Amino acid sequence: MKYWNLKKFNQLDLEKTGIIPRSIIKLFDKFKQELNPNSEIEALEEFKVAKYQTLASIKYILILLIIPILINQIAKIFLLSPIINYLWNKNSQYVFLNQSQEERAFADLQRFEEKLHFDILIGKMNNQLSYSVHDTVKDKALELASTYSNESSNAIKNILADFISIIIFTTILIFNKRQFSILKSFINEYIYSLSDTAKAFLIILFTDIFVGFHSPHGWEIVIEAILRHFGLPENRDFIFIFISTFPVILDTIFKYWIFRYLNRISPSAVATYHNMNE
Repeated sequence: MKYWNLKKFNQLDLEKTGIIPRSIIKLFDKFKQELNPNSEIEALEEFKVAKYQTLASIKYILILLIIPILINQIAKIFLLSPIINYLWNKNSQYVFLNQSQEERAFADLQRFEEKLHFDILIGKMNNQLSYSVHDTVKDKALELASTYSNESSNAIKNILADFISIIIFTTILIFNKRQFSILKSFINEYIYSLSDTAKAFLIILFTDIFVGFHSPHGWEIVIEAILRHFGLPENRDFIFIFISTFPVILDTIFKYWIFRYLNRISPSAVATYHNMNE
């Protein structure tokens, strides 16, 4: 049972393209299976293996997702926050981790001050309170300083907590190689069992979202969010260079995968992809 199980999991990796089209081979295999007197027993065994493979894969995916995230939040709240908050508040002169945070704080304060003066000029704010503009701007500056100080300390927490999560994630992969092989076989079997139209649809969807050259603004938002998450400076030159090079590299790798592997495994899906893409 275990030998047949592993043989089933590695079936897709062992299949190679021969002289006879695979569709014809599958047709003869289907006739052979229908004429086999033990077909019902084999079908039942295959169903059991598929059920085990599905449950094991879902369980492993949940472990890979939930455990690192859970440990990330626990370490961040109960371990890192008290230590980093104490050290950061002890050195209260440090507010910004990088110049990008400082520029954003100055821009926020400037917009607030301009809005305040505008409200006074149009009479929206009582003239009797105009004398306290300096104090209001000062309070806003202190509020922004506190906000960006928390953002800076949170960035340090994110770096350490994410590093711990990566260690946990890698440990799970190393010590559960068998489960990873089952998951890999499950994903391969699920993807290759899709129809040619579904495969082409997923390829076009993936390339248009992640590789599409018409979405540089989306890449810009993602990169800025990642840089802020880790407290790194938002260098515009780096962002623009990344956007102009990484999607091109990703597109080249994806086209190579289509030409090298998908065209050999499922040429009809590649033909459908080209027809839909046109």
